[in-house]
Amino acid sequence: MTDQEAIVFFKCLADKSRLTILKSLMEEDMYVERLAERLGVTSATVSFHLKKLEEAGAVCSYKDQYYMMYRVNKEAFEVSILDILREKTSESDAQTEREEAYRRKVIAAFFEYGKLRSIPCQSKKERIVLEEIAKAFESGREYAESEVNDILLGFHEDYCTLRKDMVSEGLLSRDNNSVYVKN
Repeated sequence: MTDQEAIVFFKCLADKSRLTILKSLMEEDMYVERLAERLGVTSATVSFHLKKLEEAGAVCSYKDQYYMMYRVNKEAFEVSILDILREKTSESDAQTEREEAYRRKVIAAFFEYGKLRSIPCQSKKERIVLEEIAKAFESGREYAESEVNDILLGFHEDYCTLRKDMVSEGLLSRDNNSVYVKN
């Protein structure tokens, strides 16, 4: 179910009359006049609501002799809300692109010729900077503390803060023997 289909579906269900119609149709398939009689409303009102329910995919219709019968489309209700939320959309692609543009902007603001101008105060920006610095380390390789310090010194003079922050952010792990590994 796409985002737009989900919006139409949930808007359609956000009406007491439509929910009452759906509850009646759960008991048995019915035609407009029977639903109107059962609910105590006009046939025109029932037809209006059935049209909205059918457009949203909540009900289906079929011909039975002279009557147009309506039934609940149970498959539409079997979709999990979590499935709808997990579905990738063009908006999520746009969001990813905005995040990448923000990331490039932060890197451009804090790095000059591969050196870190200053350590960001804002944690989100600092995380981006630390992730960029972490690219200088090989995954799985063990580094002595002096090697880590030399690599970090190539980025900024305050290598101790960078090292501590990279460990606290989980970008590097440190064992009791001061051996570091990129995560």
